[in-house]
Amino acid sequence: MDLGLIPHGAVAAREGRVVWTGPETEIADALEVPDDAVVVDVEGAAVIPGFVDAHTHLTWAGDRAAEYGARLAGATYLEIQAACGGITSTVRATRAATEEQLAALAARRLDSFLRHGTTTLEAKTGYGLTLEDEAKQLDAGKVAHPVRRVHTLLAAHLTPEEYAGREDEYISLVCDRILPALAGQAEFVDVFCDEGAFTVEQSRRVLEAGRSLGYRLKIHAEELAHTGGTALAASLGAVSADHLIHITPDDVALLKEAGTVAVLLPGTSYTLHTTYAPMRELLSAGVTVALATDFNPGSCYSENLQMSISLACQEDRVTPAEALRAATMGGAAALGLQHEIGSLEPGKYCDLLVLDAASHQELPYHWGVNLVAGVIVGGEVVVRDRQLVSPAVAPRATH
Repeated sequence: MDLGLIPHGAVAAREGRVVWTGPETEIADALEVPDDAVVVDVEGAAVIPGFVDAHTHLTWAGDRAAEYGARLAGATYLEIQAACGGITSTVRATRAATEEQLAALAARRLDSFLRHGTTTLEAKTGYGLTLEDEAKQLDAGKVAHPVRRVHTLLAAHLTPEEYAGREDEYISLVCDRILPALAGQAEFVDVFCDEGAFTVEQSRRVLEAGRSLGYRLKIHAEELAHTGGTALAASLGAVSADHLIHITPDDVALLKEAGTVAVLLPGTSYTLHTTYAPMRELLSAGVTVALATDFNPGSCYSENLQMSISLACQEDRVTPAEALRAATMGGAAALGLQHEIGSLEPGKYCDLLVLDAASHQELPYHWGVNLVAGVIVGGEVVVRDRQLVSPAVAPRATH
């Protein structure tokens, strides 16, 4: 895969966007560099685009560390959920938290994402499950921070306790009240279509209602079992279908035909001790693939997309170049922002990482550490020598 590598290269930006890339020796002839230009010399380090994490659950409260131990002792994800643990326990804690508390938690997590190289991320709700609490999560996720955010409404994450046994009634609440009330405050609508969550028909109701209100579509599909969520996503023209551990060859063909991005979350497979989504098969079929963390309190408590890159290379046998593209351009496509971010091309935002390495190939090879030494977002240095430079600036969000 050709990443367009430029040995001894340089990047020039003006007003936050890239205006030129090329060999360092050619910059003087290509551009008139003003005397007051900010020059960052990385002394031979590898420079790559900022990571685009297209699937995170940013705003929540509470702690589920005990569940991790329970799973190691033999409890399954669905058994924990049935015992009112899992998502249900996080819903209780998130409802009890104030917006200010959630915003403070989100800011600290965004600091960690940024230090690990994520310059744009998607932030889902889904731990409120009432109109008021979903709105609270959305607002908290818009805390001022250099990381650019795209917001997704995941009110159909799970049926809340007060609607136990009345799943269709809860779906009606989502479609008739929550989605209309929050239209315009999130770009995407998402639904957890899987075993133990919502059926294909319930998921269809949510996605069609969201589309009629102007939301773009995402779906959690085939994580725990094959239920048909991928086919639903393709039939509705969803921007992305996420997880996809249990997809079939027919599903792969449908994704390709629909142009739906496959968002893969290897950190979740690692945490839950499950098989991995078939990244190699998806790439071979010509499907656009994104790698994301799935940052959440239960199945992947990690802000480090570098680890997802390493897992994809190790477990799915993809190349470092393929994994890097999935964590940058693939993530941008999964957010509908491929013309704005994801690569260092003229006209796009100047979001880049300086690695403590001479090559992008060290990302999966030198695993378990943070190789990001510097971060620039929108042409501004926000991490230097691994330290945050500007932790609180105007929010960079689409909504």
